[in-house]
This record gives sequence, structure tokens and C-alpha cells, in this order.
Amino acid sequence: MYTTEDMILIESRVANERKSAGAAYFLWFFLGFISAHRFYLGKPVTAILQILSYFMLIGFVWWILDIFLIPSIINDKMDETRGRYARDLRRYAY
Repeated sequence: MYTTEDMILIESRVANERKSAGAAYFLWFFLGFISAHRFYLGKPVTAILQILSYFMLIGFVWWILDIFLIPSIINDKMDETRGRYARDLRRYAY
């Protein structure tokens, strides 16, 4: 299993890669029409889909919903990063 030092290393790397919620909300508010917040959060495919969906008006609803989705996107990204570093640590430990 992981030692305390391993967990500290993983968490420090996750913290270094964490995206800023403030920056994401700033981008959402000022550049939401080009889905800049989704590009910033590492979601380029959904950003492009959101831009394309503006032509069907669904993109505006999606843009409004993003105000509530930004924290979960950040947390999901942190969990993904944590898992990636844990796998890497496990791979190099053996």
C-alpha cells in the first residue's frame, strides 16, 4: 500500500495541478460565449460541443448550468489526477 510520504507526494502534486475556481468563473462570465472556462478546465470536446450548441439555443442553457457544474468538474479533474499519480507511483515502485 502507500506510505504517508507517498500520499503527501500525491496530494502535493494534485494541489499543484488544481484549477482555480475563481479563474474558471471569471472565464465563464466574460468569455462563456466561446466556452473558455471549459477549455481552461481541460474539457475541449465539451467546449466545442457547447459552442456548436449555441446555434440551437441549448448552449445557453448549458452555459447557465455550468455555473453549478464548475466545482464538480474541478473535483473530478483532481480525482483523475490523484488516480494517475497513484498508478504511476505503483508502477514505478515495482
